Amino acid sequence: MATSVASQVTAMKNQTAFANTHQPRTTGMKNDKNMFLTLMLKQLENQDPTEPTDNTQWLSQLAQYSSLEQMSEMNAGLQNCADFLSVMYQDMVIGSEISQTLSMIGKDVTIQIPDENDPTKKTTITGTVSEVSFEDGTGKVKVNGEYYSISNVISIREHGETTPVAQGDGTVPQDNTTPPPPDDNITSPVA
Repeated sequence: MATSVASQVTAMKNQTAFANTHQPRTTGMKNDKNMFLTLMLKQLENQDPTEPTDNTQWLSQLAQYSSLEQMSEMNAGLQNCADFLSVMYQDMVIGSEISQTLSMIGKDVTIQIPDENDPTKKTTITGTVSEVSFEDGTGKVKVNGEYYSISNVISIREHGETTPVAQGDGTVPQDNTTPPPPDDNITSPVA
């Protein structure tokens, strides 16, 4: 079991390492910038000396290009942030599944297994989780000597209790027992 948990942790580290070494996409921004400046210099060289281009036009073009360049850099930064959040979410999902699976050890569970021949029929198995493992990236619980996917668990109870702690739909069942009536013979202390 310890080897399986260690392999899951290693998998999470590998995903994080992949995200850290992920190279950003090349946009050709440097080439575009050089081309723009080259074209601008060519326009300056080849302009009509009797009617030179207005300086405000050049400044306007430079400002527009600068704005476009900054927006492209911001877009690349946002993409890197989105990639990081995606990897972080994946790690959280894996960590959550590991925690959820480990918390089932010693609990009584009810498991429903669909029949391979008839999907409308299901086999119900109850027992105490004696061991957990992580195979194929999913948590499995060992009940009555057999391993079952945690996706087939429909209810979880503390060992020996009859009311489930949680059901397959994520809800906690309500205790429908009524409390005993108050005892009229109990007197409150008088101050």
